[in-house]
Amino acid sequence: MGELIFNIKHRDGASAARTGELNLFHGKVSTPVFMPVGTNGTVKALTREDLEEIGFEIILSNTYHLYLRPGTEVIGEAGGLHRFMHWDRNILTDSGGFQVFSLAPFRKITPEGAKFRSHIDGSLHVLSPEKAVEIQTILGSDIQMQLDVCTGWGTEYRDAVKALDITGQWLKRAKKAWLEKRENGYRGLLFSIVQGNFYRDLREKSAALCAEADTPGIAVGGLSVGEPPETYREYLALSASLLPENKPRYVMGIGTPDYILDAIENGIDMFDCVLPTREGRNGRVFTRKGPLSLKKTENRMDFRPIDEECGCKVCRNYSRAYLRHLFKAQEILCSMLASCHNLYFLNRLVLESRRAIEENRFGDFKREFLARFGQME
Repeated sequence: MGELIFNIKHRDGASAARTGELNLFHGKVSTPVFMPVGTNGTVKALTREDLEEIGFEIILSNTYHLYLRPGTEVIGEAGGLHRFMHWDRNILTDSGGFQVFSLAPFRKITPEGAKFRSHIDGSLHVLSPEKAVEIQTILGSDIQMQLDVCTGWGTEYRDAVKALDITGQWLKRAKKAWLEKRENGYRGLLFSIVQGNFYRDLREKSAALCAEADTPGIAVGGLSVGEPPETYREYLALSASLLPENKPRYVMGIGTPDYILDAIENGIDMFDCVLPTREGRNGRVFTRKGPLSLKKTENRMDFRPIDEECGCKVCRNYSRAYLRHLFKAQEILCSMLASCHNLYFLNRLVLESRRAIEENRFGDFKREFLARFGQME
């Protein structure tokens, strides 16, 4: 395509961790990077100003949800998703495949596409690889994902083979459709997706197909879908080792500090998850010493911030006791403040990871961080 999409800046001396820079239409993105999830064109409980203040250069939105509501005709008339939501930085959109398979009450997968009924009103729709590209082009995505077939933990081998075969066919069709959009002035990038479930030979085959397709970036799908942590780490390492060195690597759907650090250590550049805002809405927040449940009685008279080492606006201005009161009173402000803190926490984690990589001490940083953080409750 001519332009330099991804530049690796520094590699850690003792691991596959690396820092880099993505060159996208709405600006540069430093990596490793955590992307907040704005499913419906908004990161739940946060304003655009909150996201900018924290320092996010890219967020994620969802093709399936925006296609069903408000619809591409609305967003197209608004001039694209950036203008519609008043966000002038980068947006990655997923293809909608995962939602089709997890949310739609009726779905049927054929080589042509995915037929499904809307979880909103039961209306019937067909999502093909070409239509996924079309929708994401109307949205104006800076990075769009190919349509793929998602499989979960425990999928039998023959079903994983079938899903992978269809995903491979869909990749070829998605790339063809995307190249046509590029010829007509679309500036967004297409990422392919490695699938193959938890079968080594299928992962290898899928990674080879993605490398052959030569899309600007490659994502690793089908991880953190119910498998044990040791299986996640095994297939994360395998999948990452199979990817081209010079392309940005994205693991979809991970958001706990331990999983993020494992991904960075294996040379992953991008990750996203709904977890930090979902946890925030449920009154759970990250601290350096591990997750904290605000609703616990022990916080009733605790006037310390969530995390005394945190510099976010929440920790600068509010106490655990106040946040517990808000949660118990079911005040919306608790979701807003807890979600903001959690996203700040994860963004700070990747900022510190970048610094550790640049100083060739990422392994020590990871060990020290996790020794304090412990395991999620």
